[in-house]
Amino acid sequence: MSPSSSSTPGKSSNPDKAGETGKATKAAKATRTAKATSTAKASSAGKAPKAESHLAMVRRARRINRELAEVYPYAHPELDFRNPFELLVATVLSAQTTDLRVNQTTPALFAAYPTPEDMAAAVPEEMEEIIRPTGFFRAKTKSLLGLSAALRDDFGGEVPGRLEDLVKLPGVGRKTANVVLGNAFGVPGITVDTHFGRLVRRWKWTDEEDPVKVEAVVAGIFPKSEWTMLSHRVVFHGRRICHARKPACGACPIAPLCPSYGEGETDPEKARKLLKYEMGGYPGQRLSPPADYPGKPAPALGAG
Repeated sequence: MSPSSSSTPGKSSNPDKAGETGKATKAAKATRTAKATSTAKASSAGKAPKAESHLAMVRRARRINRELAEVYPYAHPELDFRNPFELLVATVLSAQTTDLRVNQTTPALFAAYPTPEDMAAAVPEEMEEIIRPTGFFRAKTKSLLGLSAALRDDFGGEVPGRLEDLVKLPGVGRKTANVVLGNAFGVPGITVDTHFGRLVRRWKWTDEEDPVKVEAVVAGIFPKSEWTMLSHRVVFHGRRICHARKPACGACPIAPLCPSYGEGETDPEKARKLLKYEMGGYPGQRLSPPADYPGKPAPALGAG
């Protein structure tokens, strides 16, 4: 069965019920955020906390994951795709650019080259022109041509479902492989991108900088069944609330669990103005988001 990128099993499709649930969820989020901010302010005014044991850190990390699951029950990969090949290509294109820009670019790319065989036979200059908006288009074209040829020649035109096979493809590293495995094949994987690495260090789960080492540490904290969704939740939180330059600490629902509370804006009103995507009432990154996504679809390239 082909993986679905536009729906989530078990979610209600009744619009009235969905609306009521959405209102209740927003109210619950607001309450949690208010309590979180109050508690965090109180704790930050007290004495410096004692050194945290490894067991305490693991318990806190798992609680953060549970809290994020309530805040982002709709967390999902933010790349538009309809099959493993499209997800693989989109993930390669996402290097050094936004998922939004990739999503705005891939419709034309997949219309021109819908299969690995088609893409492997592409004229490089023509592909470069299509993917130019994603940046580094010459290097990315080389990777896409190489991985498509490898899929055609070594894997019968199919994307392999094993990490050791995926990382042999041109332009595919562990991060890309884990994205594909977790979201196209249901194989648990931890995706360590810049957002994930930044947040796990802020939360003091690890001080490692190397993505492979970060992946290994976090894999030891959580059961394998949580790896893929944990990755989505952490990345969602990093993009929407816990930003790199100015985190919206005062609007963060997990503030009491964060040892780095106060690095960003703590005033609730000012913090709310920093929220992005659906949290701030703006479009998300996908042109075709899942049915249960509460935000607005992103505009097509050149629209608006």
